[in-house]
Amino acid sequence: MAESRSHKRGKGNAARTEVPISRGRRLDAIRGKHAIEVERGGTPQKLRKALSRLKTQRNKNKILRVPQKDMNKAVQIARQKNMNVTVTNLAKSKRKKA
Repeated sequence: MAESRSHKRGKGNAARTEVPISRGRRLDAIRGKHAIEVERGGTPQKLRKALSRLKTQRNKNKILRVPQKDMNKAVQIARQKNMNVTVTNLAKSKRKKA
């Protein structure tokens, strides 16, 4: 399925987009020292999958971008998985550490 406009905007002008990772999966973007994953679906299953894709990047700062209404849910799931990740809204105006 093609990416929506808001998904592309959430990734930003990343130098490399759609980076292949293990098991045939793809990470949305790597930008310098940052690994970026955009997840617009707010279900816990989709958030867990997005966090597992980010977890493959060992030496990167991990950024998960979600709609603002799903930020608290994403932070809670990241803490359950013991991940050090920054959760931001799609506009990048708010952020929370998990």
